[in-house]
Amino acid sequence: MGHREPSGVGVVDKSAAILDALESGPATLAQLVTTTGIARPTLHRLAAALTHHRLVGKDLHGRYVLGSRLTELASAAGEDRLTTAAGPVLLWLRDATGESSQVFRRQADARVCVASAERPVGLRDTIPVGTRMSMKAGSAAQVLLAWEDHERLVDGLAGAVFTPTVLAAVRRRGWAQSLAEREPGVASVSAPVRGPSGRVIAAVSISGPLERLTRQPGRVHADAVVAAATRLTELIRAGEA
Repeated sequence: MGHREPSGVGVVDKSAAILDALESGPATLAQLVTTTGIARPTLHRLAAALTHHRLVGKDLHGRYVLGSRLTELASAAGEDRLTTAAGPVLLWLRDATGESSQVFRRQADARVCVASAERPVGLRDTIPVGTRMSMKAGSAAQVLLAWEDHERLVDGLAGAVFTPTVLAAVRRRGWAQSLAEREPGVASVSAPVRGPSGRVIAAVSISGPLERLTRQPGRVHADAVVAAATRLTELIRAGEA
């Protein structure tokens, strides 16, 4: 990234210069001094402060890298695009399947419904926006966990209703289903929504009574749910352009 016009607030400009320099990859203190032109003692002090706030981190070789807090902030920025884009996609999915449709995002140890489209009539499995649900049961939880790294996968499976074999199947076919996992008599089908980096950032789901979705809800509805998740992924990526 090229040099931007200074804002006149020196400490912020220098901090921005450090983050800009790290955009191209890990760097030692000496490399940062060369790249930014900031005096070594000042740079050391600023890098320590940025590390304290997790805006900068260190890799295994002790080099400075962009910090994990930036990933969290980028994810939060993506949330607005996700919920804005989700509305029409969920309405399409509801009409295509005849079932209530939702988008779930992971928040700490729970998953939260961030958008939904309800069935207008008949038996409804209503999940209002803002509802927090377990990460240990249900097809959306399976999707949000299935592509995590090994450590988070092991943690997530502790006490879960589903097994590693179930998650392996989810990864292989690209969607998940559950039968009365979260609640008796309720079935669901979910598929992953991916952010610009390819990471799974949300799950698109439909849910409804077992007698209507059948004991193989994926066979009936997976194509539509995957199509909706793929469309949402495309819309989020388009918003990045």
